[in-house]
Amino acid sequence: MIAVAVVLAGNAAFAQTYPLAAPAPRTTDAASLRALAVSREVHERFMRGVEGLGRNDWTLASAEFARIIELNPGEPKGSTARYDLALAEVGLQHYDRAAGLLEAALRLDPGFAAAAANLVNVHLLRNDLAQARAAADRFVAIAPQAARALYARGLIALRSGDTATALADFRALLNGNPAYAVAHYDLALAEIQGGRLAEAERELDQALTLAPSFARARITLGTILLREGRRGDARLAFDEASRDAQDPALRNLALSLRDQLDTP
Repeated sequence: MIAVAVVLAGNAAFAQTYPLAAPAPRTTDAASLRALAVSREVHERFMRGVEGLGRNDWTLASAEFARIIELNPGEPKGSTARYDLALAEVGLQHYDRAAGLLEAALRLDPGFAAAAANLVNVHLLRNDLAQARAAADRFVAIAPQAARALYARGLIALRSGDTATALADFRALLNGNPAYAVAHYDLALAEIQGGRLAEAERELDQALTLAPSFARARITLGTILLREGRRGDARLAFDEASRDAQDPALRNLALSLRDQLDTP
């Protein structure tokens, strides 16, 4: 039961900002005036593009950021425009194009952590686990202590069966963020994958101490208790999970597991 949380990159909260346009110089030189006109157009199109992202108007945003790229601004505006255009392309479900734009942004700015993070998400949306893992490795290299980087790679490692990396990343994440209930749950899944049920039970107990209504963690705990022969405790876990679950499918799963224990 592995749940991979994919944070959609098409959120305007991730849109990049940049300094306001510079005041007009006192010159009549043609090249300077043209440069000023381009700078102002870039500035205005950024404003409209970011506004489009905020309204989920992906088509408008895409057109504005594509035009900025055509104008070929310097850094950081060049990488920023490609990043923001990628967000719009995700909204349009053009995932291959979004991945290419994020790669281009990272070539211009190799330390662009937000681009690296969203590249992981885009490759997951493309169902390309190998590319997602490569992107996650890059993200961790850029931000080795960042919780989001460790969590992203840990989830992908868990999904691909790389138990050692998943364990290492979730443990490192929890060293700095011990109150992160979801990370305790995911570490428990890695422990189960490695056959360490006692360690998994400990992590699930910790997750439930931090988040008592975490139904998915309680269902997983119930399955461990059942494997240990503790049918009564497992039934209580499934029953409690059925009351806490907000997702109807999860609630039905908990009820089904509980009712199976009631069947002679």
